[in-house]
Amino acid sequence: MLSKELIIEARHLKLEDYYDLRNAMEKAYHGSSEDYWERRDISRLLDVFPEGQLCIAVNNKVVALALSIIIDYSKFGDNHTYHQITANDTFATHDPEGDVLYGIELFVHPDYRGMRLGRRLYDVRKELCENLNLRAIMAGGRIPTYSKYADELTPRQYINKVSNKEIYDTALTFQLSNNFHVKKILKNYLADDEQSMEFATLLEWNNIYYQEKETLINKLQPVVRLGLVQWQMRHFATFDHLIEQSEFFIDAVSGYHADFILFPEFFNAPLMSGFNHLGEAEAIRKLAEYTEPLRQKFVDFSISYNVNIITGSMPVMERGKLYNISYLCRRDGSWESFKKVHITPNETEAWGMSGGSDIRVFDTDSGKIGIAICYDVEFPELIRIYADQGMQLLFVPFLTDTQNGYSRVRRCAQARAIENECYVAIAGCVGNLPRVNNMDIQYAQSAVFTPSDFAFPTNAIKSEATPNTEMTLIVDVDLNLLKDLHHNGTVHTLKDRRNDLYEVVWKKK
Repeated sequence: MLSKELIIEARHLKLEDYYDLRNAMEKAYHGSSEDYWERRDISRLLDVFPEGQLCIAVNNKVVALALSIIIDYSKFGDNHTYHQITANDTFATHDPEGDVLYGIELFVHPDYRGMRLGRRLYDVRKELCENLNLRAIMAGGRIPTYSKYADELTPRQYINKVSNKEIYDTALTFQLSNNFHVKKILKNYLADDEQSMEFATLLEWNNIYYQEKETLINKLQPVVRLGLVQWQMRHFATFDHLIEQSEFFIDAVSGYHADFILFPEFFNAPLMSGFNHLGEAEAIRKLAEYTEPLRQKFVDFSISYNVNIITGSMPVMERGKLYNISYLCRRDGSWESFKKVHITPNETEAWGMSGGSDIRVFDTDSGKIGIAICYDVEFPELIRIYADQGMQLLFVPFLTDTQNGYSRVRRCAQARAIENECYVAIAGCVGNLPRVNNMDIQYAQSAVFTPSDFAFPTNAIKSEATPNTEMTLIVDVDLNLLKDLHHNGTVHTLKDRRNDLYEVVWKKK
């Protein structure tokens, strides 16, 4: 009977724990053909790799154990035996410069089962793997219940039934529930293992935080700082005055060491005031003449202020067609562009605007990003294609004149963050712009949205600006949380798609 007052501690094993360990082994191995660990073997393991020998003590008594070594997996590959991995129990294969934490033992005293101590051991082993920057945990796993089904099921069929919870296996069921997957079936892995019929599963758990090579400079940082500009529409006497106001915001936001600055859609529309005597279609084409010099100014600013700039959007004429274009100006001086794909009825009727036909995710020094201009975010297929390309951050410059229009952009942006397991930043213009046709009134509340799970805000809103007020919004987002969500989230909206039933395909390559 277990005491009601228990002190449970997960820690590194010590040689003086051996007698408790031996007692736990005798209980755990009772009735099996397993050999007990000798004191000399435990001592040897503690000499070569003390950090890898983990245990759980209950009231200072060791009742559960996990032993491991580090190996250079390329020397063994997927076809190996237990004795090859351990060098016939000498552990000469342990390589501190290796890439895989290989589990060679794990058991729990039967009197202490039901306390989830095995899960605790796996958790600390995973933590060790992450802290040592090893790419994976691997192990050869026994399937001790297989002998009862060997006459009717092949090992593969047996493993499938265990995976589908049709059969309970005392070892494999537990391993699968701890996010290990079966990479291969091994034959003759452990000699004389009659319960498993000498079969074993090659188990693998991948470390999503593994860095293949440590970079001393220019290392991709997990926390990315976003700067959003909520732009007040106002008249500018000249192009230079608009540039001056733009530089003011870039200077202010870069002073907070932001990695990205996002401007709104058509923030340069005040320059159309000089063309108000023209029709709307002609005026927007005259505005397009400012786009090339404006882009060049933003390229210069991205270098001098050391920040990546998403330039909102602006009109551009190419081969006789009018497009709504956004530029990514990287702080290394390079730049790329994205043309708005989905054109609103108003843009078509008033301006004769065309939709772009090229979409892709952009690589930056602070993660993979996508750009969706206003109406684009209301089409989930486009953003799902971005997600399949590894997008982590989606930037949405927008321009809406009513709260209804803003609500469409906002709600859809929030949905895109949840369904694609990414961050979404939206930035819009506010205020009025009299005497500029088709640009009279603007409504906006810029914000950064997150997925909806325990690591994120309960309302899935990281931060938001004051509505209809000129201001900046500075927000930190953690890309590592997205990795963890993708693999360990409460739900897996990307992984759980039924690709056997449906798919989203970009037809134009």
